[in-house]
Amino acid sequence: MKKKLLAVLSCFFTLPSLAQDVQPPTSKKMEWFDDAKLGIFIHWGIYAVDGLSESWSFFNNYTSHDNYLKQLDGFTAHNYNPQEWVNLIEESGAKYTVITSKHHDGIALWNTRGEKGLSTVKDAQVKKDVLTPFVKAVKASSLKTGLYFSLPDWSHPYYDIKTRTQKRYTIQEDTKLWGSFVDFYQTQLKELSQQYKPDLLWFDGDWEHSSEEWRAEESLALLRKYNPNIIINSRLNHHGDYETPEQGIPVVRPQSRYWELCYTMNDSWGFQHFDTNYKTPNMIVRTLVDCISMGGNLLLDIGPRADGTIPEEQVSILKELGRWTKKHAEAVYGTRAGIGFDCIKEKTAFSKDGKTLYVYLDALKGGVKLKGFMGIPKNVRVVGDHNTKLDFRHEDHEMIISLDKAMFDPTVTVIAIDFVEKPLFSLSIIKTTPRPENIIKNTNAKEAILSIAQWTDYGVNLFNNTLNDDGSKMDDNLVFASEDVIKWVKKHAEVLHDATAGIDANHYTGYSALSPDRQTLYLFVEGKPTGPIALKGIKNAIARIRIVGEGSMINHKIYNKLYWSDRPGIIYIDVPEDRLDNHMTVIAVLLDKPIELHKEEVKAIESNL
Repeated sequence: MKKKLLAVLSCFFTLPSLAQDVQPPTSKKMEWFDDAKLGIFIHWGIYAVDGLSESWSFFNNYTSHDNYLKQLDGFTAHNYNPQEWVNLIEESGAKYTVITSKHHDGIALWNTRGEKGLSTVKDAQVKKDVLTPFVKAVKASSLKTGLYFSLPDWSHPYYDIKTRTQKRYTIQEDTKLWGSFVDFYQTQLKELSQQYKPDLLWFDGDWEHSSEEWRAEESLALLRKYNPNIIINSRLNHHGDYETPEQGIPVVRPQSRYWELCYTMNDSWGFQHFDTNYKTPNMIVRTLVDCISMGGNLLLDIGPRADGTIPEEQVSILKELGRWTKKHAEAVYGTRAGIGFDCIKEKTAFSKDGKTLYVYLDALKGGVKLKGFMGIPKNVRVVGDHNTKLDFRHEDHEMIISLDKAMFDPTVTVIAIDFVEKPLFSLSIIKTTPRPENIIKNTNAKEAILSIAQWTDYGVNLFNNTLNDDGSKMDDNLVFASEDVIKWVKKHAEVLHDATAGIDANHYTGYSALSPDRQTLYLFVEGKPTGPIALKGIKNAIARIRIVGEGSMINHKIYNKLYWSDRPGIIYIDVPEDRLDNHMTVIAVLLDKPIELHKEEVKAIESNL
């Protein structure tokens, strides 16, 4: 076997500095936002009548503007109960909500006095201000108030852009008319500020003009005049307080100190009658965990019907989200970004004081291994189960937690590791090629197999030149302490005999490997997953997916692959329970070409063509 010596990494610091980047202290204004972790987005407007793409449908010339506005006659809101909305949002565990006061179509949900502005009061069948009763109910609850506001108004006669292919005028040709539009939208901002005193203003559409053209600084000053502590997102040409990646779960943590993923339950923001492509509650909870582990928030969208009712699928997701957040509240609210995947192949987060490390498990497994701890924790427990203390052993800067006593949550189980003080951590990983015989001497089959997966992921091929591709031939000098390990190695010889290093754990939270041609991705699956396993940031098309060692073809589904964007969607792979290996399952993902990974920052979507 060829021996390799990999880099030696050695450093000493407190655990919080092992977060994916070192975060500065939270500003006073941003503290509630930083602690909240979960908000609910509401896209509600006339687009729900026919289920058209909100505003974009006429902008892209999929329907005429006149036809789009005919939906005003069907916007009744006759079953609208804002208190029920607020109750459901609170039940979900959200700490704030953001509602579309006005989308790009220009139809305000309140009684705007802005010159030539459209509204549900004057122009829709409902003939009512539908924003005020909702905000009133929010203000009487535990929730913070957020208002979405579109800078563009594609229906307004003073706005320069009408559709993707039509302009009313150019700013250079008619600066006076453009000035009238800026006055109009700032009048609406003044109305929203005076009437509702929002905690958060969520801008959208800033890409159509420069900061100078929007008079962004002026608008920001106007908002702060009414509320000096108002929080503003980054879509005022980057004059805001936090970033808003959209739809795609970030592969790596955004650069900004504060960020929020805005995300749909299905493929649509507003209600669309035929969009039944809903993610499961399991997927949504795990998306929230993704955000928590990277120090961000999840702004999860709902799209009520034109009559004001919320689709049953959305209600079910919110209720399951609420069950999970209530049970695991301490591991949700007030948490900060966790440690990197070099330390543990699980998502993690810290308590605000840094004295508790939370580990989020989306599979039923026998144990968890963490590397680099100096000192012994005072307690290891299951969050939400006050009676269960977990056994652990700590040696050579490694901690192995036994999960034999754990009562697993059906979605995500959270393990809390408590320390007296912020723990010290030493990451001294000497990635020298281990001798296979030392690993296979371990009588604990699960530990031995986990070590094999770990070293394979690092790019250390333990069985190169000692094992053939189908497991029929193995070096006689390899003496296994466990018959189970022999069987597992032979069963998975396809990957073990010539595997190369796997992909970054930001793309797959677990161990992985690649074939020499980099066209087959192997995923090591520990235990029994609570839902489909997830792959992020894979640019390739998938030819087929199968279970290594027995050949069963299995299904996958891609969510949030937007046809107008080159951003990859999230690949979810269903692993049948009756096909799981007793020790560790290996999934082979055959790609259309050598693997290509997406690592670009997830940003706002500026086009829906």
